[in-house]
Amino acid sequence: MTTTASTQVRRGRGRPRDPGTDDRITRAAAELLLQRGFDRTTVDDVAARAGVGKATVYRRWPSKEDLAVAAMETLYSAEMPEPDTGSIRTDLAASYRSVLTFVNTPEGAAFLRTSIAESVRDGRIAALYRSSTERRELESRATFERAIARGEVRPDIDVDSAVQWLGGLLAIRAITHRPMPTVDEADLLVEFTLRGIEIR
Repeated sequence: MTTTASTQVRRGRGRPRDPGTDDRITRAAAELLLQRGFDRTTVDDVAARAGVGKATVYRRWPSKEDLAVAAMETLYSAEMPEPDTGSIRTDLAASYRSVLTFVNTPEGAAFLRTSIAESVRDGRIAALYRSSTERRELESRATFERAIARGEVRPDIDVDSAVQWLGGLLAIRAITHRPMPTVDEADLLVEFTLRGIEIR
């Protein structure tokens, strides 16, 4: 994923040209960050999990903060394509089920909590999270724009709010440690979304 100059991870000098080692280290760091959070993750633990020496990690990332940014960048590179079924109702139902399936796994819940916590801690991670979120929102906007073009949805709707409200709900639930909506609630959430924008 391309980042701006302000969010790029600072690298140490003399870094060997071994992307396989880089991948093992960032994958190990990402796993530990999701399991433990930043404060309880150590470079020693990352090195042990990746099967490398601590010096190997520091040659690539001079600080734990730099390593955390690189690790989170790998998490934000994952994509969740938006469905295009020809109907706003079935598009949203498929999209919501995919999101709710993810956030109701331990990994998904940890990803959401870690993203929020790390974004507050480090502006570079906040920029990565925002970039990832904006890419996702751009795809979601296209879902609503197709629905407008098909005459399913009013053209004067607040598309940004329609796209963002579910993410806001999930973030609040994550921060307050309340249960996430389940996959079984996807159709109810779709109905909630459409009630204010659907042409009747």
